[in-house]
Amino acid sequence: MGRMKLFVFLLSIFLLLGGTAIAAPKDTVVIAQGVDPSTLDPQDHYETPAFNVLLNVYETLFLRDDEMKLRPLLATYSKLINDTTWEFGLRKGIKFHNGEDCNAAAVKYSLERIADPKNKLKQTTLQGIITKVEILDEATIRVITSKPYPYLDAQLGHIGAVMPPKYTQEKGPAHIARNPVGTGPYKFASWAKDDQLVLEANPNYWREAPKIKKIIFRPIPEATTRVAGLQTQELDLIVNIPPHLSRLMDWKGRSAVAKVPSSRVIFMGIDTTKGGPVTNKKVRQAIAQAIDLDTILKKVLEGNAIKQGVPFTKYHFGYNPEIKPYSYNLENAKKLLAEAGYPKGFDLVLNSPNGRYLNDKEVAEAVVGDLRKAGINASVKINEWGTHMTMLYAHKGGPAYILGWGGATFDADATLFPMLRTDQVLSHYSNPKLDAVIDEARAIMDKGKRQKLYTEASHIFKEEVPWGFCYQQMDIYGVSERLNWKPRPDEKIVVYQMSFKK
Repeated sequence: MGRMKLFVFLLSIFLLLGGTAIAAPKDTVVIAQGVDPSTLDPQDHYETPAFNVLLNVYETLFLRDDEMKLRPLLATYSKLINDTTWEFGLRKGIKFHNGEDCNAAAVKYSLERIADPKNKLKQTTLQGIITKVEILDEATIRVITSKPYPYLDAQLGHIGAVMPPKYTQEKGPAHIARNPVGTGPYKFASWAKDDQLVLEANPNYWREAPKIKKIIFRPIPEATTRVAGLQTQELDLIVNIPPHLSRLMDWKGRSAVAKVPSSRVIFMGIDTTKGGPVTNKKVRQAIAQAIDLDTILKKVLEGNAIKQGVPFTKYHFGYNPEIKPYSYNLENAKKLLAEAGYPKGFDLVLNSPNGRYLNDKEVAEAVVGDLRKAGINASVKINEWGTHMTMLYAHKGGPAYILGWGGATFDADATLFPMLRTDQVLSHYSNPKLDAVIDEARAIMDKGKRQKLYTEASHIFKEEVPWGFCYQQMDIYGVSERLNWKPRPDEKIVVYQMSFKK
């Protein structure tokens, strides 16, 4: 849609409403993400849309402030007793929404739940790490790990939501997945799947009652629909605004654009575990060099992205800026394909969501166009977000797929382990050499040694090409003029920090 046509489209909506807006309800903030959560179990997903809902309901031991510094939340302190023992102090007098006490027993239950592989939860990072949780008293626990684990506190600022033991055990996983009960500033009210999810303020919240009384999350995949909803004032905050629409968002008296470089990396994963041409390293190197990523980022994202040579950003411990991405080289890509035994190419399906990331479908289509120029018979398959993630969790995303990963603990391990270590939750790749480096780096406390290991891991990543490309995205939001809010690099939408302008 051309810019003038788009402007006319949005203006026509406004005029059809008689020049007046269908305003969002007073004391209610309406947030449009591109997709709905796949679950409301806070320990059974790795998806930002679900985190953005559930961080308002559940709480973790720690959190990151607006400057991305780790701060205590349900915890009061952390102390390393020895290389495999962490001590955490806990706040007293906190209640879950259903009246259960949030105490050392609740924290012990929640951490052991997420660490037990028998529960088959998708947040697998702490499985094999936490061996047991000891209660010293009602406000003190010690977490025993199987080996040194250098950033447990950072992990517990992102995952490990504390859940009410009695309620969780009595109701069971299926009920929890649709009826969350936490300690957070908002209580769950209702969820009409693929329509809207409603949270209501917790008047007894332990810090102080939230300023905003109700939250409505709406999944709206199409960016133009999200923009129209903001301009008609049905929506207060919208995510993933394409650059060509962002200029229409600065509408005085109605909305503004908010941008921030994200900690998220968008990438094209390649499944090397199921056989076929992509198991050949030369084929993967050919794919990387056949994609003109500079042009795609310039034309499809209008420059709102930064090409990456490693699978995490400068925000993350372990980043090495000296490792550069492959350059576009179509002739060399064709040569590599011929050397690998595929001079006439092969069939390749690229799975992509639509509306989850900034112009994700359009990026996938441009990538496929480039691959065809190299002789690869590539095609795009667009999936609904829930279907896309179900497929990836089942390790059936191949031969190639689009996904994004934020690494919200800001440590390289939080990307490398779940995304690239053999048999982990979202990994479609297996490399014993890389596995050994990942395992060693996550089990030592010395930061200098860890940095060297992550540089080694990044060199393996560059050589072996488990991802065809990756780039750091710019997060672009549309924000109602009535809302006080600023975006964060970790993409988290913390409604408790929002307020309405007077």
